[in-house]
Amino acid sequence: MFAELNSILNTSPDSFKPGEFILVSDKHTDASFLIHHFLSFYLRAGCKVCFLGLVQSFSHYSAISQRLGVSLTQGREKGQLVFLEGLKESLGVLLQGEASKETRTMDFLRDPSSGLRGLYDFVRDNVRGAVGGAEEWGPPVLLVDDLSVVLSLGVSVGAALDFSHYCRATVCSELQGSMVMLVRCEAEEEEESDDEGSERLLRGLIHQCSLTLQVQGLPTGYCRDIHGQVEVCWRGQCDRQQAQKKLFQYKVHDKGASFFARGMSSAVL
Repeated sequence: MFAELNSILNTSPDSFKPGEFILVSDKHTDASFLIHHFLSFYLRAGCKVCFLGLVQSFSHYSAISQRLGVSLTQGREKGQLVFLEGLKESLGVLLQGEASKETRTMDFLRDPSSGLRGLYDFVRDNVRGAVGGAEEWGPPVLLVDDLSVVLSLGVSVGAALDFSHYCRATVCSELQGSMVMLVRCEAEEEEESDDEGSERLLRGLIHQCSLTLQVQGLPTGYCRDIHGQVEVCWRGQCDRQQAQKKLFQYKVHDKGASFFARGMSSAVL
């Protein structure tokens, strides 16, 4: 968990705004360190966390969270963390000839045109189960790493946006929980298809979210002491309210990250 980022966002595990949809995006760099931050943040806050790990294994997230002082294994054993390991579930779908209850969540791998209804049902059942259960957890949280990967599997941008919309209605509006989604846009301008789709997905999600963290490499190129920059944008609750933006440079450490207001680091001006 990154204390400096909490200070920038004016939040803490003891006091955070309910009903937020936080969108994390990256381009020509890796913003996954922010996903690890929010995972440890909400677990420390005592929230019931539903994590859709679509690009990495549970052991990968667990090893990094351990360095941040959080045990995902304990969280899962206590019932605080529900983790969908996309790689393992995908293998089950591909090896099994017919759909079953266990593989229904990833049905879009068989038929991308069917959309992400099975994935939404998984989210809905688990976040609603966090309310009024035997354990008294805080408001439910949905984390997705990363939604753009479904586009490369044949799911349409519209279906991905529908998934986000229904998750937001359930998690943020109905249950007053929070959502954090990562979207990657790695394309050069001359590239087409999937990358154009990821840009359209990003634009659509920006209209749904309340806070964006857009991570990019430094415009000046590689720097040993600064790894990139992140634009933080607080979006208004209605079209009449203007978004507030701030730009920070950052450096990721083994057990955290440092953030600098642009021009405040001695490494990059």
